Amino acid sequence: MTMLTANAMGIGAAAVYALLGYAVVFFGLILLMIVVIIMGKIFSAKKEAPVAAPAAPVAAPAPEKEAPAAPGTAGQLKTYDVPAKTCAMLMAIVADKMGKPLNELRFISIKEVKE
Repeated sequence: MTMLTANAMGIGAAAVYALLGYAVVFFGLILLMIVVIIMGKIFSAKKEAPVAAPAAPVAAPAPEKEAPAAPGTAGQLKTYDVPAKTCAMLMAIVADKMGKPLNELRFISIKEVKE
Protein backbone atom coordinates (compact mmCIF):
# COMPACT_ATOMS: atom_id res chain seq x y z
CA MET A 1 0.00 0.00 0.00
CA THR A 2 1.48 3.31 -1.06
CA MET A 3 0.65 6.72 0.28
CA LEU A 4 -0.29 9.48 -2.10
CA THR A 5 2.09 12.37 -1.59
CA ALA A 6 2.17 15.81 -3.14
CA ASN A 7 5.00 14.73 -5.41
CA ALA A 8 3.09 11.70 -6.68
CA MET A 9 -0.04 13.68 -7.67
CA GLY A 10 -0.18 14.52 -11.34
CA ILE A 11 -1.25 17.78 -12.89
CA GLY A 12 -4.57 16.29 -14.00
CA ALA A 13 -5.49 15.14 -10.50
CA ALA A 14 -4.49 18.52 -9.05
CA ALA A 15 -6.71 20.27 -11.59
CA VAL A 16 -9.65 18.02 -10.72
CA TYR A 17 -9.18 18.69 -6.99
CA ALA A 18 -8.95 22.44 -7.63
CA LEU A 19 -12.12 22.46 -9.74
CA LEU A 20 -13.98 20.42 -7.11
CA GLY A 21 -12.84 22.88 -4.44
CA TYR A 22 -14.06 25.87 -6.49
CA ALA A 23 -17.37 24.11 -7.12
CA VAL A 24 -17.89 23.48 -3.39
CA VAL A 25 -17.12 27.12 -2.53
CA PHE A 26 -19.46 28.52 -5.18
CA PHE A 27 -22.22 26.09 -4.19
CA GLY A 28 -21.88 27.33 -0.60
CA LEU A 29 -22.02 30.96 -1.74
CA ILE A 30 -25.15 30.29 -3.79
CA LEU A 31 -26.82 28.61 -0.81
CA LEU A 32 -25.88 31.56 1.40
CA MET A 33 -27.31 33.99 -1.17
CA ILE A 34 -30.60 32.05 -1.24
CA VAL A 35 -30.82 32.11 2.56
CA VAL A 36 -30.19 35.89 2.64
CA ILE A 37 -32.86 36.54 -0.01
CA ILE A 38 -35.41 34.42 1.86
CA MET A 39 -34.63 36.17 5.16
CA GLY A 40 -34.95 39.57 3.46
CA LYS A 41 -38.39 38.66 2.14
CA ILE A 42 -39.48 37.42 5.57
CA PHE A 43 -38.36 40.61 7.30
CA SER A 44 -39.84 42.90 4.64
CA ALA A 45 -43.16 41.03 4.98
CA LYS A 46 -43.07 41.64 8.75
CA LYS A 47 -42.30 45.33 8.19
CA GLU A 48 -45.40 45.73 5.98
CA ALA A 49 -47.69 44.36 8.70
CA PRO A 50 -50.20 46.97 9.94
CA VAL A 51 -49.17 48.87 13.03
CA ALA A 52 -51.63 49.41 15.86
CA ALA A 53 -53.06 52.93 16.00
CA PRO A 54 -52.29 55.08 19.05
CA ALA A 55 -54.83 54.83 21.88
CA ALA A 56 -56.03 58.42 22.03
CA PRO A 57 -54.82 61.35 19.98
CA VAL A 58 -53.66 64.32 21.98
CA ALA A 59 -55.36 67.59 21.10
CA ALA A 60 -52.81 69.85 19.47
CA PRO A 61 -52.95 73.58 19.98
CA ALA A 62 -54.53 75.50 17.12
CA PRO A 63 -51.85 76.35 14.56
CA GLU A 64 -51.21 79.96 13.74
CA LYS A 65 -53.00 81.11 10.65
CA GLU A 66 -50.60 81.03 7.72
CA ALA A 67 -50.72 83.45 4.86
CA PRO A 68 -52.40 81.86 1.83
CA ALA A 69 -49.95 80.53 -0.73
CA ALA A 70 -49.73 82.11 -4.14
CA PRO A 71 -51.46 80.24 -6.97
CA GLY A 72 -49.25 77.44 -8.24
CA THR A 73 -47.01 77.21 -5.18
CA ALA A 74 -46.69 74.15 -2.98
CA GLY A 75 -46.07 75.67 0.44
CA GLN A 76 -42.92 76.13 2.50
CA LEU A 77 -39.44 74.85 1.69
CA LYS A 78 -36.90 74.17 4.42
CA THR A 79 -33.32 74.85 3.40
CA TYR A 80 -30.54 73.65 5.67
CA ASP A 81 -27.70 76.14 5.09
CA VAL A 82 -28.17 75.95 1.30
CA PRO A 83 -28.16 79.24 -0.63
CA ALA A 84 -31.44 80.25 -2.32
CA LYS A 85 -29.74 80.33 -5.73
CA THR A 86 -28.60 76.70 -5.33
CA CYS A 87 -32.10 75.65 -4.24
CA ALA A 88 -33.63 77.34 -7.27
CA MET A 89 -31.18 75.61 -9.61
CA LEU A 90 -31.81 72.20 -8.05
CA MET A 91 -35.58 72.59 -8.28
CA ALA A 92 -35.34 73.71 -11.91
CA ILE A 93 -33.11 70.75 -12.80
CA VAL A 94 -35.46 68.26 -11.13
CA ALA A 95 -38.50 69.77 -12.87
CA ASP A 96 -36.71 69.63 -16.23
CA LYS A 97 -35.57 66.01 -15.78
CA MET A 98 -39.08 64.94 -14.72
CA GLY A 99 -40.69 66.87 -17.55
CA LYS A 100 -43.17 68.59 -15.24
CA PRO A 101 -43.80 72.26 -14.54
CA LEU A 102 -42.22 73.51 -11.34
CA ASN A 103 -45.58 74.47 -9.82
CA GLU A 104 -46.76 70.82 -9.97
CA LEU A 105 -43.85 69.60 -7.83
CA ARG A 106 -43.61 69.88 -4.06
CA PHE A 107 -40.21 70.28 -2.46
CA ILE A 108 -40.22 69.81 1.30
CA SER A 109 -36.57 70.38 2.18
CA ILE A 110 -33.17 70.69 0.58
CA LYS A 111 -30.09 69.67 2.55
CA GLU A 112 -26.47 69.40 1.44
CA VAL A 113 -24.99 65.94 1.95
CA LYS A 114 -21.31 65.98 2.90
CA GLU A 115 -19.14 62.89 2.82
